[in-house]
Amino acid sequence: MSAPAAEKYTTQTILSLQHWSEKLFSFRLSRPESWRFVPGQFARLGLPLENGGMVWRAYSMTSASWDEHLEFFSIVVPDGLFTSRLARLQVGDTVLLDNKANGFFTVDRLPDGDDLWLLATGTGLAPYLSILQQPEVWQRFAHIVLVHCVREVSELAYRSEIDALRQHPLWAEWGDRLHYVPVVTRQAEPGMLQQRIPALLASGELAEATGLPLTVERSRFMICGNPAMVEDTHRQLMKMGFRLSRLSAPGHLVLENGW
Repeated sequence: MSAPAAEKYTTQTILSLQHWSEKLFSFRLSRPESWRFVPGQFARLGLPLENGGMVWRAYSMTSASWDEHLEFFSIVVPDGLFTSRLARLQVGDTVLLDNKANGFFTVDRLPDGDDLWLLATGTGLAPYLSILQQPEVWQRFAHIVLVHCVREVSELAYRSEIDALRQHPLWAEWGDRLHYVPVVTRQAEPGMLQQRIPALLASGELAEATGLPLTVERSRFMICGNPAMVEDTHRQLMKMGFRLSRLSAPGHLVLENGW
């Protein structure tokens, strides 16, 4: 259902809900036919307040650019103005959708390289799920490493969906290029790394776990998650000789705060 043309948003319906843990869930919204985005971009979603105002938050899409729906991955922030309201909604309820996608957290900002490293904490995983549904990404890089760092195993959402990506018919011939590296910092889990991403980069554990050396010639990075991780990972990569990619000067990494 669309709002009047003069409005900057439309009203969309929740089509489905998926709860991953007590605090993590995904939801699908209906999608206007004319609504376009590049994987890695985000949408602004709005909910009404009791006083008649509205509250808006940015959410990266997890869905493919061609999907008929829009899917998002959210955490419930205790007493959060937006997420506490969002978490109470059910299938059939509505959410406001800004008419235009935003953001520059896209793969095309990175120059060519051999290995694409997708580094995430928590719901920072979201844009990568959309990016990994671009056939050209699988063709462009010899290796794609998806690192998802969380506190507890229960927070490792989308594991089966990530595994299924390797068999997607549009890029199945390159499916073995994906390396999924789950990291759990507050539990000792067999076969999983335990340190924060910056520490894993500094110690060489991440490179050792994947068998892929980190070099300015071959490695390209995307960083998304909590601001502390993004900043610390950026600083660590700078120490290792990597630099931020800018429109005027392409580099080795792009970043986005997950909130």
